[in-house]
Amino acid sequence: MLDDIDRALVHALQIDGRVPFRRVAEVIGTSEHTIGRRYRRLRSQRLLRVVGMLDGTRFGQVSWAVRLVCTPDAAGPVAEALARREDTVWVRLLSGGTEIACGVQAGEEGDDLLLKRLPRTPRIASMSAHATLHMFAGWRSRTAALSEEQAARLRPDPLDDEHEITLSGEDHALLRVLAQDGRAGLGELAAAAGCSQTTARRRLEQLRAAGALRLDVEIPAQVLGYHAEAWLWMKVEPRALTAVGAAMAGHAEADVVAATTGPANLMAGVTCRDTRALYRYLTERVAPLSGVLEVETAPVIRTIKRAGALLPAIPLPGLALSS
Repeated sequence: MLDDIDRALVHALQIDGRVPFRRVAEVIGTSEHTIGRRYRRLRSQRLLRVVGMLDGTRFGQVSWAVRLVCTPDAAGPVAEALARREDTVWVRLLSGGTEIACGVQAGEEGDDLLLKRLPRTPRIASMSAHATLHMFAGWRSRTAALSEEQAARLRPDPLDDEHEITLSGEDHALLRVLAQDGRAGLGELAAAAGCSQTTARRRLEQLRAAGALRLDVEIPAQVLGYHAEAWLWMKVEPRALTAVGAAMAGHAEADVVAATTGPANLMAGVTCRDTRALYRYLTERVAPLSGVLEVETAPVIRTIKRAGALLPAIPLPGLALSS
């Protein structure tokens, strides 16, 4: 479990993944050395990692939530193989360990190579892909250790979503490093991109300002005291979809809420303290929402990948996905 300083650090990084430790120390009233030491300890124990992700929607791509049902012996290896790919954003093992849910970025028609290959992969019994139409809530923090005044002091400048940006080879090199360590130093970024540190800093700032690069924090929910995660596939009356999505976005339990294509037109990832709290959430918060016709609840057995870089896939060893 994390103490107060650890939680404040996690919250600060969820506000700005590259915030200087000096500023965090000033805001919470401790030393820069303490903040740096806490971060290195949590990272070395694989409890905390900042990752940089390219927002493919800024470049004409669509987010797809893919559901796979595998034979009992295959779900784990297939999920691991998917997680090793650069074009998967998140991967979760669901239900009794035979279902996988993963996020993929592809073209508007879903013509991505991975989406074509998956149905022909041995031991995958069925597959469905649901395009994201609208995000009511994105991946949100489970930590709220800072006051609003403290959070405001750490918040980065507003994004300039209207700014057009084109990716270069240098950008892709920077992004590959940031996918592994969102706090990688300018020296490491410059070496990877073959440019000066000044150029690396300027391009990093441009990518962030344009909303093309976002930073996320990977931390197991269990470390924060949450032990029941579930993925909800919901059928909602079209006339009520906006109202239900907005209502769920206001629930503290909901990490992500999105309208999608397909029979289940709303999906949500939720996190609760335990299974009893999950039951109360479903029966007392979700069930009363007007317009909800059906809710399919799939417990998260294991999170294989929470966040990843959205870059062109590269061949990787391990389980082969059929060509």
